Amino acid sequence: MPKISPVLTSVAVNRLNRVGWHAVGGVAGLLLQIRKPTQEGAAMPRSWILRIRAGDKRLVIGLGSYPQVSLSDAREQAKKLVAEARQGVDLKVRKRSIRSAALAAAAKSKTFTECAESYMEAHSADYRSDKHRKQWRATLKSYAYPLIGNMLVADITMRNILDVLEQPTSSRDGSTGKFWHTKTETAKRVLGRIKVVIDYAIVNEYRVRTNPAIWKGYLDTQLPSPQKISPQVHHPAVPYAQMGGFMPLLRQNGSISAKALEFLILTAVRTRSVRLANWSEIDFEKKLWIIPAEHTKIKKEHRVPLPSQSISLLQSLPHIAGNTVIFPSVKGGCLSDMAMSQLMRGMRERGELKCEGVPHGFRSTFRDWAADQTSYSDEIRMVSSGHTVGDAVKQAYQRTDLLEKRRGLMAEWGDFLD
Repeated sequence: MPKISPVLTSVAVNRLNRVGWHAVGGVAGLLLQIRKPTQEGAAMPRSWILRIRAGDKRLVIGLGSYPQVSLSDAREQAKKLVAEARQGVDLKVRKRSIRSAALAAAAKSKTFTECAESYMEAHSADYRSDKHRKQWRATLKSYAYPLIGNMLVADITMRNILDVLEQPTSSRDGSTGKFWHTKTETAKRVLGRIKVVIDYAIVNEYRVRTNPAIWKGYLDTQLPSPQKISPQVHHPAVPYAQMGGFMPLLRQNGSISAKALEFLILTAVRTRSVRLANWSEIDFEKKLWIIPAEHTKIKKEHRVPLPSQSISLLQSLPHIAGNTVIFPSVKGGCLSDMAMSQLMRGMRERGELKCEGVPHGFRSTFRDWAADQTSYSDEIRMVSSGHTVGDAVKQAYQRTDLLEKRRGLMAEWGDFLD
């Protein structure tokens, strides 16, 4: 006679702890599978399995994890499947349809916050810096999550997006107004991030409707243009005519921040590239600074020809054992975001700088000088500043970065600064 499995109780099932398949009784073929944990000290994974014969086939069907699916629920599922098998139902097809329905239901229940967090995790490598990554989450958490975070992403409408953009917000002067009007630049970023998250939801089939965070043709019919509310303000720049008086004063300052700022001015690159500059990026023989893609805004390697002034500056700097950063902070590592800005603020307060200006503004100083005082083409001037030139087609066919032509421009810039 075939061996009859005992009918286990919930308490008995909970006590099972040996790796393998355990018959629990009540329905022929119903088993509890216990597997080894993937990590030391972790719980042993447990799941329900139904082994059943359907016609001339033996099927193994999963019924869910234990204890999420209880013993009584597993037995109930198993009884229904056994009955359907006797009626000739294809159980494999049946399980696929049940699983598809479950996945569709789960997709429709995705909230905006869940989609946003999933998107940020999937694109964690895309952020320019840890600061950029934190800004993404902080702005959504401050402005979007309180109003649409718990909403199903499938249900969000343009009215909900407008609620985010028109929420009352305090401006710097203490007055209160609509977010879109009082903090326009931040509101634009939040809108762009909401749009990206909803695009992500649509591609993953969590939503089938049009993205309500589109500006053109949608939100622009409801809100004034951000350019009309808050005209673009460029970084204040020191006029190139004042550089002759500024550079000697800067060079009298022996701080590492002053050296970093001088190098930034000589190379016309972005602040972040200078702060993160590493000795391994400098080729003294070729008089070249090769900025890796991860240190640039456009995420492409940028070669910077170094004039003699830049080479002399680098050669005057000490090499600190164990620190490969060219311009290290006092505490080690690279300079902070504010180091060069604070230096310029101090020079203004002491009267050494006669106008408003920030480190990033020296890129404009360079571009203005090159346009007014040289005959180099705009293309060469733009590439010298680390900008991409032309549309995607032109970029695909023009593989050169005009390095040798840029050497002359940067040498003239260094001589001008002297």
